[in-house]
Amino acid sequence: MKSIPQITAVEAASKINSGDVMLVGGFGMTGNPVNLLHALAETEIKDLTYVGNNVGEPGLGGGKLLRNGQLTKAIGSYFTSNREVVEAALSGSLEIDMLPQGTLAEALRSGGAGLGGFYTPTAVGTDLAKNHDTRIINGKEMVYIEPLRGNVALIRAWRADTAGNLQYRMTESNFNVAAATAADLVIAEVEEIVSIGTIPPEHVHTQCCFVDYLVQASITPEELGSSASVSESVVKVDGIRMAMVEAALAEIKPGDVVNLGIGIPTLVGDFISPEDDIIMHTENGMLGVGPRPVSGSAMSYPVNAGKVPVTALLGASYFDSAVSFSMIRGGHIDVAIMGGLQVDEAGNLANWSVPGKPLLGVGGAMDLASGAKKLIVVMSHCNKDGSSKVLRTCNLPLTAEGVVDILITDLAVFRFDRGSMTLVKLMPELTLEEVSSRTEAYFNVALEAQ
Repeated sequence: MKSIPQITAVEAASKINSGDVMLVGGFGMTGNPVNLLHALAETEIKDLTYVGNNVGEPGLGGGKLLRNGQLTKAIGSYFTSNREVVEAALSGSLEIDMLPQGTLAEALRSGGAGLGGFYTPTAVGTDLAKNHDTRIINGKEMVYIEPLRGNVALIRAWRADTAGNLQYRMTESNFNVAAATAADLVIAEVEEIVSIGTIPPEHVHTQCCFVDYLVQASITPEELGSSASVSESVVKVDGIRMAMVEAALAEIKPGDVVNLGIGIPTLVGDFISPEDDIIMHTENGMLGVGPRPVSGSAMSYPVNAGKVPVTALLGASYFDSAVSFSMIRGGHIDVAIMGGLQVDEAGNLANWSVPGKPLLGVGGAMDLASGAKKLIVVMSHCNKDGSSKVLRTCNLPLTAEGVVDILITDLAVFRFDRGSMTLVKLMPELTLEEVSSRTEAYFNVALEAQ
């Protein structure tokens, strides 16, 4: 079997041209080809379109290209993780095209597979569906998405053999697998290069026919950004948050496959043990998520959707982002628990954008809201100014229409059924009058036995 060229990061950067559309693997800084991006940042190449889940972090990966003014456009899913991207977008110095995370993964997979695009139920009825063709397929409204391809793909794998076969480690496959298939030129940054035959055939995740060049380069803990340390991601759990976590746990049953969003929902996972027989899913590519380790980083552990290092339970599995969102859209996730900015009495959810504010990332929320069998939203009941977030009608851009099954706030728990909203539980030391006074939405009351 032939060997493919092994080059340096500097030589790799010289193969990229100004104006290129560049596909970049990674989820946060995990599986991100940071050495290739930093070499590119030392060049005069400019006017690049950056396609990836997020544009690195401030000064790291794609974030370094942004600081240099080398990017003119970014196509991605979650830009909030880099405040400098949000600032550039709000100022107009960076053009942004936002796609739901699963749609981004599938657009890359579609481009790599030579397909002409696809229809998805994700984002129906939202701002992200505007200017897209929609049609009813099997009784369900769908949005058309064009395929994505690039001039070049920069990806990262754990190991390569000299033929160019790649093996990913833990949650590092994410967007790398699809990006490797969807570009005219593919450069893979890898931790190590081994001889042909060292990687068993069944452990080859990206086949050699997709890869044009190999660059051996190691990652340092500092280059992992927010995933560098568990201690940096520890969240304090006060009595109010614990009551919300307990309410969410009560809605999960043994055998459920559960996805947890970032923020308070992530805390739920810390209180689930293997004995509970609950399978935790994270959209960046893992089933069988365990609690956070006592210490360590993404050098040693997989990461969850909050880019926090976690452990893997016995029987866990890893996969890329396109497969992960197939699980979500395909109805294989029993319960999704996510945060919210607003919920209204019709069960509509808004949780991804506040016009004019530094919040610019839909992530996997739209996919999960429309794809999970049960959606639980966990959020504070009121804004800092005291105004209610539980409304008659959401006035922020919607994440999905009529999808909320259960709303858990710091004041109460509500259930939604056929367009009706019912209060079923009061949080400790709260009265019905207090909850009513802080709720704009109309709701029924049917308190459940505790």
